[in-house]
Amino acid sequence: MSNKKIKLIIILGPTASGKSSLGISLAKKNNGIIISADSRQVYKGMDIGTAKVTKKERKIVPHFLLDVVSPKKYYSAAQFKKEALKVIDKYSSQKNIFVVGGSPFYIDSLISKKETFNIPPDYDLRKKLEKLSPEKLFKRLKKLNPKKAKKIDKNNPRRLIRAIEVAKAKPKSKKNKTPEFKVLKIGLSRPREKLYQKIDERVDKRFKQGMVKEVEDLRKKGLSWKRLNSFGLEYRFVAKYLKGQLKKEEMVQKLKYAIHDFVRRQMTWFRKDKSIHWIKNQKQAESLINKFLK
Repeated sequence: MSNKKIKLIIILGPTASGKSSLGISLAKKNNGIIISADSRQVYKGMDIGTAKVTKKERKIVPHFLLDVVSPKKYYSAAQFKKEALKVIDKYSSQKNIFVVGGSPFYIDSLISKKETFNIPPDYDLRKKLEKLSPEKLFKRLKKLNPKKAKKIDKNNPRRLIRAIEVAKAKPKSKKNKTPEFKVLKIGLSRPREKLYQKIDERVDKRFKQGMVKEVEDLRKKGLSWKRLNSFGLEYRFVAKYLKGQLKKEEMVQKLKYAIHDFVRRQMTWFRKDKSIHWIKNQKQAESLINKFLK
């Protein structure tokens, strides 16, 4: 990569805030490409439950790091960073780079020089940890890293396992190869009640689109119940429904509440980042981008 600072425009926000549509619109207007920074959209066959952009939308603006790997395999933030840097290296001289997503960990891995992102997966440790419940994983993390435990989703085994892995590992002292980026972070803000309404409408729409069938298809491809549970939210609740642990109406309502709760945690995380420029509409975003690209 060139020594010149590469400009990255990051579009982020909570689930159902409309960041994907905004990202497409802004990237199209500003000769851009989009790198998806979403920890579930990297997986093939997980489309409805992750609100993955459609093939039609991908024709409007080129998208990268969607459908990268089978959901049977693990995909780490370090892998995301490696692949994202390749895309940036290839296109940054001709295109503006937009990073769009709701996974703060992926975004941080790309722009941060922290050594923790260089820690490779420990598959032996993961096999042992996968046998534990989220409650036991959370207790273990709390002992290893109380500070991290306060910030993490204690119901997400995938995140808990990675956090324990990082806490137990010793970062390699090799020089971090993250290039110097000039970053503009734009956060899409919505009033909470409107966001909850949008979430509820989107959940209903997903079931009409075939959310249950998507999970059934993943099962047919060999995904275990445990693996589906690790993807959280839609996949966890539909799995419970298919196992007969929840009735359909109960599943839908509990899922809506769980996503509301998830959004509250997302916003708590985002609000800590004082470098984010919060906007209410596209016009405000365009103004920030015009100044940034000059």
